[in-house]
Amino acid sequence: MKLGAINQLLDGELIGGSDIEIEGVASIADSNETDIVFAENSSYLDSALKSRAGAILAPTTEKERLPHTDKAIIYIEHPRLAFVTVLETFSVPVFAPEGIHPSAMLGANILLGEGVRIGAHVSIGDGTVIGERVVILPGVRVAENCVIGAGTILFPNVVLYPEVSIGKRCRIHGGCILGADGFGYVQVGFALRKVPQLGKVRIGDDVEIGANSCIDRAKTGVTTIGAGTKIDNLVQIGHNVQVGQSCIIVSMTGVGGSARLGNGVVLGGQSGVVDNISIGDGARLAAQACAISDVDPGETIIGFPGRPHRERMREYAATATLPAQIKKMRAMEKRISELEARFKLDEIRNPN
Repeated sequence: MKLGAINQLLDGELIGGSDIEIEGVASIADSNETDIVFAENSSYLDSALKSRAGAILAPTTEKERLPHTDKAIIYIEHPRLAFVTVLETFSVPVFAPEGIHPSAMLGANILLGEGVRIGAHVSIGDGTVIGERVVILPGVRVAENCVIGAGTILFPNVVLYPEVSIGKRCRIHGGCILGADGFGYVQVGFALRKVPQLGKVRIGDDVEIGANSCIDRAKTGVTTIGAGTKIDNLVQIGHNVQVGQSCIIVSMTGVGGSARLGNGVVLGGQSGVVDNISIGDGARLAAQACAISDVDPGETIIGFPGRPHRERMREYAATATLPAQIKKMRAMEKRISELEARFKLDEIRNPN
């Protein structure tokens, strides 16, 4: 694209050649003359100006600092958001041949919307409803009575158990399993008796679920993932969990059964939420934090067991002084012992 066309798309202020041909997007270090790069602040902008990049996206706050430069710059109020728009423009769409591959196996009473694309060796169970422009890539298994909303993409080897409902414009990445049995057993002596899992899974609109993540069906009722939530790779969501809207759940996180996450919750990598607790709207768990009790809205939890951020940081600061405090305590103990010995000696010398 011409740089001028990109600027029109972003509604920014272009300083420099509008006829520069931009062929791609790159990091500052790896850029060349046909790339556009993103500089969020002054330090990155200084590096970008020294790079080979053909053009730069920069915040309008930097314009006065750099009134003269030979490098083409698009000044914009929100350069990070603008960079996402440019990435979307240059991204390669998911490729899938039109129609239904001859090797696909479709059950009875299936409803297919217009423009559906179904790849090789896909299996779809009876009674499933598939919306318009859905793309199902090779090796996917969709069981009976599922619903897949318009514009959703199922990447290779996704598995949907029966009665899983997925909203519109979702992206379910390879190896995801939605609707497997929840982990429920009753112990009788040393034997474990399985608790039947009769519920469902419901995924809202605009949800993205990373590769090899699992969302279990409810024991009874519904396991729910709210609209706009983004789930990373290798995440486990237990049975009957309720996840609110626009949450972020980072890789290797586990959420225990019947836990409830409000809207806008962020769970850092390798964090954990025990079963049957509530995480309030906008709360955050830092990486490797574990919430073992309810978390208030807007609270930030770190460590194990999870504690409010300020409290935990004071604990960490106190822990750092322990060696000096121990040394001081031992010196005090030695001094006390010396004073006690002297006191006893005085008593012996002066018994009256």
